[in-house]
Amino acid sequence: MQKQTKILVPLDGSKNSLRALDTAILLFKNQDAIITGFHVIRFPVMFSKEIRKQYVTNAQNIMKVALKHAKQHGIRFVDKIQYDGYIGSTIVKFAQDHKFNLIIIGSRGPDPIAEMFLGSVANYVINKAKMPVLLVK
Repeated sequence: MQKQTKILVPLDGSKNSLRALDTAILLFKNQDAIITGFHVIRFPVMFSKEIRKQYVTNAQNIMKVALKHAKQHGIRFVDKIQYDGYIGSTIVKFAQDHKFNLIIIGSRGPDPIAEMFLGSVANYVINKAKMPVLLVK
């Protein structure tokens, strides 16, 4: 009996992260796989409760869209929202702690300044993850 494939897809709402989800669905839709959408909320220190609430609502909306999309293609999808921490290291640690087989990540996130060439988060994940990483442009 073949072991279930566990795919981690970091989702930040950017077009590239949604393309990463589409790629995961395309590659694994006819297999025994489960896709976990993962979002890290990093709260700046001085943010008010209202702004923090908006960040959480935004993350939940990203996951709702991803879940709906996965369901349309018959894919098992789990969402996970993590609060605080450096995004790249949080992704890598989560992937390693939960023994994912593959990370599929978008090449750039929503921050054009921090992500000028290859996204800083994607670059970190590619270089630090112990499992294969598929980069989607």
